[in-house]
Amino acid sequence: MTKPKVAFFDFACCEGCQLQIANLEEAVIDLLGVVDLVSFREVMKEHSDDYDIAFIEGCIQRPMDAEALKKIRENASIIVAYGACAVDGSVHTLRNEFTKEDVLNEVYGDADVEGNPYWDIYDKAKPIDEVVKVDVYIPGCPIDRDEFARIVSDVLQGKAPKLPNYAICVECKKNENICLFELGEFCLGPITRAGCNSACPNVKSGCEGCRGFLDDPRTSAHKEVLEKYGVSVDEMMAAFSIFQYGKEGS
Repeated sequence: MTKPKVAFFDFACCEGCQLQIANLEEAVIDLLGVVDLVSFREVMKEHSDDYDIAFIEGCIQRPMDAEALKKIRENASIIVAYGACAVDGSVHTLRNEFTKEDVLNEVYGDADVEGNPYWDIYDKAKPIDEVVKVDVYIPGCPIDRDEFARIVSDVLQGKAPKLPNYAICVECKKNENICLFELGEFCLGPITRAGCNSACPNVKSGCEGCRGFLDDPRTSAHKEVLEKYGVSVDEMMAAFSIFQYGKEGS
């Protein structure tokens, strides 16, 4: 049986999600046993434009990036957006409240960026599904390695991958964590999609919502939690804007 050809690409991001994949350790051997890896700048020098599945990390900031992404979409049968930058735009979309000129001036000062395609940015940073059709999403900042392996397995078997649609709080309870609200801390777990095994609360750091909103959050129950601990809805939603700026409800 011919193994599907797989390629990894990155746009505006820190490449932390690619590092998570590189850190799969012995599981990488299992992955390479079922796919033909033809392009992955983080871990190999070879490159091919002949691939079946393309994994995209990072958001789209420039027209040149959008054109490159469209070519990837033309070549690939399946596009997987992985990581918060590709899925939602992530922290990059925080710049969307400023003008393009203000952004360039803040970063590059008096440098002459006129006419240079590398500094030709859109007015708004975009998740990749605002440019091309996305077939599969893997949220997180960075992605969870185990979830990545499971979703890749589903894709290779022709299954439709499913993301958890329950709150981080469920994973916290399974891990027997003390609720961070009880410790006087702030946490977005009640409205954030699970799937990371409550990684941040496990080390007593409040969830920052990198996995995005639940599809249908139990808002009335969440409001009761907020009222109990003296947190306003506006305060929680403002904190959610770190990863979800401009998204519906944020």
